[in-house]
Amino acid sequence: MTMRNMPQTHRRAVSLSLKVQTIDRAMSLGLNLSATVDAPLAQEVERLYWERWNQDNREAIENYNVRIEHEGLPLARWRNFMQAR
Repeated sequence: MTMRNMPQTHRRAVSLSLKVQTIDRAMSLGLNLSATVDAPLAQEVERLYWERWNQDNREAIENYNVRIEHEGLPLARWRNFMQAR
């Protein structure tokens, strides 16, 4: 499951160590610290998830690409939207 389709309603308290000056300024500006940290963290988690997925599946992807180079795309003869003019 990726971050995009994970339920957003469940929350868990965690402990973060942040610079006092940063926290004080953020609070004086009325920033919601949880929301401010959650969005970029979710983006980084998503990026790392797919980076690792690609690493874990690199061999299978390479093998599939070699197969397509040799055999062509499955069902290619029925693809009429890619015909040369």
